[in-house]
Amino acid sequence: MPSPVVVLSIAGFDPSSGAGVTADVKTAAAHGCYAVACITALTVQTTQGVRRIEAASPALVKDTLDELAKDFSIAAVRIGMLGSAAVARVVANFLRRTSLPHVVLDPIFRSSSGASLLDAAGAELLKNDLLKLAEVVTPNLDEAAALTGLKVTTLGEMKIAAARLHELGAANVVVTGGHLEKPIDVLMFTAPAGNLEQQVFTSERQQSRSTHGTGCAFATSIACHLAQGRRIPDAVLLAKAYVAAAIAHAVPLGQGDGPLEHLFRFTQPQRRAARVADPELV
Repeated sequence: MPSPVVVLSIAGFDPSSGAGVTADVKTAAAHGCYAVACITALTVQTTQGVRRIEAASPALVKDTLDELAKDFSIAAVRIGMLGSAAVARVVANFLRRTSLPHVVLDPIFRSSSGASLLDAAGAELLKNDLLKLAEVVTPNLDEAAALTGLKVTTLGEMKIAAARLHELGAANVVVTGGHLEKPIDVLMFTAPAGNLEQQVFTSERQQSRSTHGTGCAFATSIACHLAQGRRIPDAVLLAKAYVAAAIAHAVPLGQGDGPLEHLFRFTQPQRRAARVADPELV
């Protein structure tokens, strides 16, 4: 039996298991991958929001990453919450030393409840350094606005922000519009011929409060599909479909925005299908 591909999650710990490394582990398992993890920060949070964060020491993060890279053949990386500029610098240096493939950067600045998850110096380092080290960057509307300094609230503005992020050094960009009335994602990617192309992915909004950690699951799903040899447009389409299905199969947990059902393929028969439209080439 062949060994599963290994995906490295570099992210924070969410005790409610809706986001962060535990969500990444579940997402990787759902894709037939094996997840290893480096925790960048501990959080006190539930489905009702983040109450407190405590960044891990840079030395601990460095040692963890170095030891994992020595022991495993890592096929892809998902970077989420970093917690501090010092940790962000360690991660950037690690990526330079190792040149690991298929790095997916989920540029997390704030939680959905409004808590700050990265200091100002860390945000600058992410923008000026990590952005250029990733194969794919997956900001939501607020994160795209923070990175570009542009207003990002419409499909047209998403396309402009994606182009601007490419100018800033991002190789491939997915601006996610899950907070729009109709969820739309915009992908700007480098085609095999070397030219830039854009695709728009649409889907129907689901009436659910089980949406905590959608960005983590989306980015990790992309990393898994890239590790398994799929092209970026296909990876994005499949990741969007996975998140939609994980929302559709979720049952309410907690008093706030509950987690997705990351493992729906294992735990439940197929009962509801969430349709994601084929992408439109722009």
